[in-house]
Amino acid sequence: MNVLAEIVGSVNTIGYGLAAIGPGIGVALVFAAYIQSSARQPESAGYNRTWLILGFALVEALALFGLVLAFAVGGAE
Repeated sequence: MNVLAEIVGSVNTIGYGLAAIGPGIGVALVFAAYIQSSARQPESAGYNRTWLILGFALVEALALFGLVLAFAVGGAE
């Protein structure tokens, strides 16, 4: 039984690591889109910055939900 508990803990860690890949890519895409839009139309950079912060917050919330879920599932055993 002790080995099974260690395996479950390792699976939770791997699961969160994989879940963090998605938000990492999402943050990169959000910032890439902001940089590209600011380069094309510099006068709209202030307006786009609001959407940048909102997009960043929503994508990072996914990573935090994954972290909370990893602890919730890990604590269920």
